[in-house]
Amino acid sequence: MAFITKEKFLSNEWLTAYTYLIIGSIIFAVSDILFVVPYKLAPGGVYGIATVLNTLFGWKISYCTFAMEVPLVIIGTIILGPRFGVKTIVSIAIILLTVWIMETYVVPGYPKVIADPMLNTIVAGVFYGIAIGMIFKSRATSGGSDIIAMIFAKYTKLSLGKLVMIVDGLIVLFTLVQPTETGAIGWEFAIYSLIIIYIEGKIIDMVVSGANYHKTVMIVSDQYESIVSKIKGDLKRGATIFTGTGAYSGEERKMVYSVMSRRELEILKLHVKSVDPEAFVNVTEANEIIGKGFKSLNEEE
Repeated sequence: MAFITKEKFLSNEWLTAYTYLIIGSIIFAVSDILFVVPYKLAPGGVYGIATVLNTLFGWKISYCTFAMEVPLVIIGTIILGPRFGVKTIVSIAIILLTVWIMETYVVPGYPKVIADPMLNTIVAGVFYGIAIGMIFKSRATSGGSDIIAMIFAKYTKLSLGKLVMIVDGLIVLFTLVQPTETGAIGWEFAIYSLIIIYIEGKIIDMVVSGANYHKTVMIVSDQYESIVSKIKGDLKRGATIFTGTGAYSGEERKMVYSVMSRRELEILKLHVKSVDPEAFVNVTEANEIIGKGFKSLNEEE
């Protein structure tokens, strides 16, 4: 393993990655102890399993998690590389230490901080998503099912948020073995846990890929020159003109392709309506945009 030089240590890329890693790991640990464990929820991951074991046997969350993390870290390091392994070990260590401090000295006994279970579930999902999203942005993982999700992400086109939802959804089933106050099957534990996973997945995608504020628009119109002039002049956006042939009419048509914000799109739609009410306009979500004027390709390295 290469030594970390002073120049690399002080580089923006290195500092940014580990800032995301440290802050995300601490948020994850605090969220788990304050909002998840008190309500006996298991929104996936080894911490979800640890919560069930804590409920059934009274074992500490940090001790249970440590026993499960070791083999997963080894597998993740082998498949995803040594750099991934180092960051993951750092993240796991920070989370474990924070969890141990929280459950030993700060809030022993896991008291409920928020009385309303639904509000608690929403808060837990938001903070979980922010925490894991920040850890993912550092090109690491908080361990557990995150490792499994990132491995699948390497070989599939599914987003990290969706993969986390799939993997953790299976782990939620462990909550069913937890008895409720009436002794019935803990369906409410599973339902609240699934809500956390759904919110978490959406927040992860927002943190990793950015909030979806942009739209991709394709316009087929005879007034394409006026439309392009509006995009370039008033909206200060780029545009590309494609030439195609209509399948029904057989006529050659021009299509304008561009990416812009929601507000800019509404302005453009008003212009298109004024110059060509019969234009064909197709608008789609732009989940991730890389290139000049948006996210730099250097950020993908």
